Amino acid sequence: MIHPSATRPHGTAAALSLAIFVLAPANHALAAQPAGHASGIGGSAEGLFVAEIVLLLLVGRGLGEIFQRYGQPAIMGQLIGGILLGPSLFGWIWPDAQHLIFSTDPAQKSMIDAVSQLGILLLLLLTGMETDLRLVRRVGAACFSISITGVVVPFVCGFALAQVLPDSLLPEPGERIVAGLFLGTALSISSVKIVAMVVREMNFMRRNLGQVIVSSAIIEDTIGWLIIAVTFGIATNGSLQVLPLIITVVEVALFMVFSFTIGRRLVFTLIRWSNDSFRSEYAVVTVIIIIMGVMALITNLIGVHTVLGAFVAGILVGESPILSDHIEGQLRGVITALFMPVFFGMAGLSANLTVLADPTLALLTLALVLIASIGKFSGAFLGGRLAGMSLR
Repeated sequence: MIHPSATRPHGTAAALSLAIFVLAPANHALAAQPAGHASGIGGSAEGLFVAEIVLLLLVGRGLGEIFQRYGQPAIMGQLIGGILLGPSLFGWIWPDAQHLIFSTDPAQKSMIDAVSQLGILLLLLLTGMETDLRLVRRVGAACFSISITGVVVPFVCGFALAQVLPDSLLPEPGERIVAGLFLGTALSISSVKIVAMVVREMNFMRRNLGQVIVSSAIIEDTIGWLIIAVTFGIATNGSLQVLPLIITVVEVALFMVFSFTIGRRLVFTLIRWSNDSFRSEYAVVTVIIIIMGVMALITNLIGVHTVLGAFVAGILVGESPILSDHIEGQLRGVITALFMPVFFGMAGLSANLTVLADPTLALLTLALVLIASIGKFSGAFLGGRLAGMSLR
């Protein structure tokens, strides 16, 4: 049901036009300054960074609000907002302004990317804090079953597709096995960031189904990084490097065992100590973010994604006996208001839909989406049935 105070959809478009009108000329003026002036007082780097943040927040929040009023997750609006601000629309209508504000300069791009990456770590931290291990244990068999079949079936579909693609669509026509491994991996793994956010926004985190979805996505993401390690080994060395793979698997297992035994006690102790010892504001929040950062670094060092460490840190923090809803609310506020629209906006910003003007690429894209959807749905469905889940 639409809220009585719902604004009309074209209100966001008007706000976008106004923001572009105000920000773009100012940045044109800054860009016109000498190159060496960028690092000086009032230089353009800071101005462009602020302009990027403002546009991503304005458009992402506006479209997210519209989508939410129609019963859809707000991140859909934030993703689409990023696409509209990218080369697909803004860059097509006004390329000079789009290239200026969302610069491809590595130094400039790294500033907004840093905010985006920090945001996803905080999002996975929050998702972990809302994960109920009792529910996960109850649906553990389904999580592993769905993860395995949800990777294997679409992976096989992607690998098979690579064997029949025309040579013109392959980077190296003679390396179909490597291409198949890459394509199979791309179709089989899930974006745990988007999965976690959708489940949270649909209020499914405290339900069995929500725990199955998020836990399966985390396992699939970990499996995906192991497959990528194997694929890169074959692509660079011409053969499978078994020892590094075994080492990575063992390190992940040791990390999980340590986290849920000694690590759990360390986290509880640190949170209790910071709560009892510090007088400054938000000391507990600072300690939680440090814990998240350390665990993310550990998973990065052992060769898997940092989001695994952030998610596990969130689970341990969420189990702390002294953690209050107030502290969780403080984290949720800044993540939802700032980091979430920036991250999902940046994800959309990287998409360039204008390439679909090429009929061959458009047909290939449709085929990939169709095969990925059928493969992922069939694999997850099969895994759920094998674990005894009902058709409903």
